[in-house]
Amino acid sequence: MTHDFSIVSLLLNASWVVQAVVALLLTVSVISWAAIFRKVFALKRVQRLTDVFERDFWSGASLSELYLAATRNAHQGSPMERIFASGMREFQKLRERRITDADALLGGARRAMRASYQREVDALEVNLSFLGSVGSVSPYVGLFGTVWGIMHAFTGLAALTQVTLATVAPGIAEALVATAIGLFAAIPAVIFYNRFAHDIDRAANQLETFMEEFSNILNRSVGATPAQGSSAH
Repeated sequence: MTHDFSIVSLLLNASWVVQAVVALLLTVSVISWAAIFRKVFALKRVQRLTDVFERDFWSGASLSELYLAATRNAHQGSPMERIFASGMREFQKLRERRITDADALLGGARRAMRASYQREVDALEVNLSFLGSVGSVSPYVGLFGTVWGIMHAFTGLAALTQVTLATVAPGIAEALVATAIGLFAAIPAVIFYNRFAHDIDRAANQLETFMEEFSNILNRSVGATPAQGSSAH
């Protein structure tokens, strides 16, 4: 007697628990791939817009012109542009209240930029925890399906008087499909989780560097002594 060992045939003959596990893993895999593609395009867009704004910022344009452009571009701009707008907005508000103390002006601008920075990093990290969960949990979910399938296969064999490799193989193969699909869901999630975490860390460091450089520029604009290690605009 021959058996069809194609994946579709094995799944159709598997127990309902194994079929449910496989269906769950395939659904999670589709969702994770959708999240991966969205994140790839989102991070590329962020980096492109950041490069454009950074080039404009260091091109010699006035802070007022950059601020006007940033306020018009609030939703379509880069995270760096929104952080700049937050700091500049707070700095101008404090000046309009006739606050002349350099520490108060710079402290207010830094707090505004730090709050904006945290929002931007949180936005960049959307779906990252989901990919991490898929990468870490999927193999165990697949292993659960495999263990259950093997138990089901051996329970069915208990009623047979003669057990051969031909009778054992189909049940074992059905169960192992769950582990294979668990790895199929987990491996891409782990790979892209690590890549995205690295890209987000690099983007966060770039934003923090910009905040320090912009703080130094504001520092000089109020006539204070530049911070140690500051760079000129």
